[in-house]
Amino acid sequence: MTNFQSPIVQGWCPGALRPMQSGDGLVVRVRPRAGRLTPDQARGIAQLAALHGNGLIDLSSRANVQLRGVTEASHPALIDGLRGLGLIDASAEAEARRNIIVTPLWAETDPTQRLAAELTAALAAADAPDLPGKFGFVLDTAAHPVLRDVSADIWLETGGENLLLATQGPLAKPVTPENAVAEAIALAHWFIAQGGVTEGRGRMASLLKHQPLPEGFTTPRLPATAQPTPGMQPQGQLVGFEFGQMQADTLAALADLGPLRVTPWRMLLIEGLAEAPPIPGLITRADDPMLRVIACTGAPGCLQAHAATRPLARALAPQLTETLHVSGCAKGCAHPTAAPLTLTATPGGFALIRDGTASGTPLREGLSATDLTETPILTEIP
Repeated sequence: MTNFQSPIVQGWCPGALRPMQSGDGLVVRVRPRAGRLTPDQARGIAQLAALHGNGLIDLSSRANVQLRGVTEASHPALIDGLRGLGLIDASAEAEARRNIIVTPLWAETDPTQRLAAELTAALAAADAPDLPGKFGFVLDTAAHPVLRDVSADIWLETGGENLLLATQGPLAKPVTPENAVAEAIALAHWFIAQGGVTEGRGRMASLLKHQPLPEGFTTPRLPATAQPTPGMQPQGQLVGFEFGQMQADTLAALADLGPLRVTPWRMLLIEGLAEAPPIPGLITRADDPMLRVIACTGAPGCLQAHAATRPLARALAPQLTETLHVSGCAKGCAHPTAAPLTLTATPGGFALIRDGTASGTPLREGLSATDLTETPILTEIP
């Protein structure tokens, strides 16, 4: 195994109460309740990011909002501000358990928001399962499932007449709106009882490699629909950002347009908005070439990155016909699952991987940014 496949794995995700050190300061992750920010909350986050950080705000693949450039000195005041907005949990442990991705395509007539409130309460209870930091839940309970490809462990999703409880596999267990949360929590307790906490990185997929699910998982899941693209949705206007990052004043401007739903696609859905807002820096067209590239912060913003990622991704975007993931190291934080094309930075250059993750087996190694931008390497691979 080559050395680029062994980055330092923290085993936990940053939070607000437990931030993570990066190359540009502390990364403070804010977890919107039920995947939604009120205008006041979004406006407040923008103000706090500018006052206590460097003004850069990231959208994560787990539908969270990350403030960058926070210092040890500014962190306490930032937390006080976020607490005043109702965005801080009782403890870092409670915050870590509230790892819930909520479909942004929910409607008032479906059970999504009620289930989100119930699951949040269950994970904050005294008898809540003591889960690993990366263990996550998905509420994909709108009209059609769209969150099949996110990084998570337990799904509650639409299943025709019933809701379904599922993991990454093709089969699920029918549940009802009344018992869905209890069944999800029970499955999390089962995961712990079977030794899942010590498996791999404490993820359900690692446990299920040698441990079958309990009885009841016999119902096929509905096919997932395609990930939405920027533009009009029944719930409002969906807008994207280059690499899921924006300036604080952009978020403040969006807050003036209505409540915001945070998505795991590094986009925001502006509730009830019929036309794309004329705000600089937004991706509002489905054919924008920047939608074909995914890139982490890279060097120097990330301490583990071996190279800059975003300038290369931006340069390659116009020539792409399929999705490209450019990762600063083999962890692949920006896109933990497989991509059609992946470039992983290593101490000896970029490794090119086809249909794999950032730690996958490379087709070629030692590629420079010049190799990639000045020759048709990406368009010629099978």
